Amino acid sequence: MAMTEQIYHQLQRKLNQMPIGYPATESGIEIRILKRLFSPAEAEITVQLSPFPETVADIASRTGKPVAELEPQLDTMSRNGLIFRLKRDGQTRYNLAPFMIGMYEYSVEKIDAELAAMFAEYFETAFLTELGISNIPGFKVIPIEEHIQPDQELLPHHKLEEKIRAARKISVADCICRKESRLAGHGCDYPLETCLNFGVAAEYYIENGIGREIDAEEAIRILNMADAAGLVHAGANSKHLSNICNCCPCCCASMKGITQKGHDKRKYMNALYEAVIDLGECTECEECLEACPVSAISNTAQMVVDRNRCLGCGVCAGVCPSEAIALVLRPDREEPFERVSDMGMAILEAKKKLGDSL
Repeated sequence: MAMTEQIYHQLQRKLNQMPIGYPATESGIEIRILKRLFSPAEAEITVQLSPFPETVADIASRTGKPVAELEPQLDTMSRNGLIFRLKRDGQTRYNLAPFMIGMYEYSVEKIDAELAAMFAEYFETAFLTELGISNIPGFKVIPIEEHIQPDQELLPHHKLEEKIRAARKISVADCICRKESRLAGHGCDYPLETCLNFGVAAEYYIENGIGREIDAEEAIRILNMADAAGLVHAGANSKHLSNICNCCPCCCASMKGITQKGHDKRKYMNALYEAVIDLGECTECEECLEACPVSAISNTAQMVVDRNRCLGCGVCAGVCPSEAIALVLRPDREEPFERVSDMGMAILEAKKKLGDSL
């Protein structure tokens, strides 16, 4: 195997060590994606990076590369969405970006029909399995409070609008999943500019020109618009609010596992709430049945919610003309992880146990 070919295989193995990995395939589509995104020199630098943020001096001391040579390379790579960059304590730090959430989303402005087809092939071949293999959901569903039953006692991380208003920086970008689907020729008509990021993630999007800066009021308007359109609000499965993906059932990488493959929602989505129908107020108009993104509502003798399928997203409550549906906190819910890093460690441990049992 040529040296230039080897570096891409090394990078694939490096990325596959992340909590949500980057598994190899028989077709080699994962290598073709890396070749499209990275030059050999960029791949060589990336395999030497840590998943944790480091200064240029730290990276240089470990790799033996001069700071003066390495700094512009890292900056360019980070601005091309290949690695992550953040500023902390007055210093710029860089770290390895996973495929998802990471390089895939950061390609939102450079994706074309060829790259979209490659992503779609990889999703079908290997990545959907990787997303759900640990049975630890990477996302939590976070409905707008308007749909939550008023008597519910909500913890701070349940209060979406409050968390948005507390964010120091907010950006919005196009949804990479819907953009990919449209470029691949099977997109939907759901709104496109709906991907919200907060804090350091927002700074990255804004500085890289892949998202625009907005204030809390516009973020809430976008959220309400997405809700009215029937999209599911989901963020990383931690108490810290880093992002909100407004997901459609047809294009979203995680939602497709539920809606198209019939997988248990818990592989991808942590449902904190469930929909409850007041049968005394319900007129059986079936608006909710049509609107539910995961077909969790049926009408036999009466309207019924299948709580095993219900995401607690509130889309049904939003369309109910008689206001007969509200969300309640699941008594058997699993609260999100304290931090994204805690979730990552739990996923790695679950995958290790799975590997040991094979």
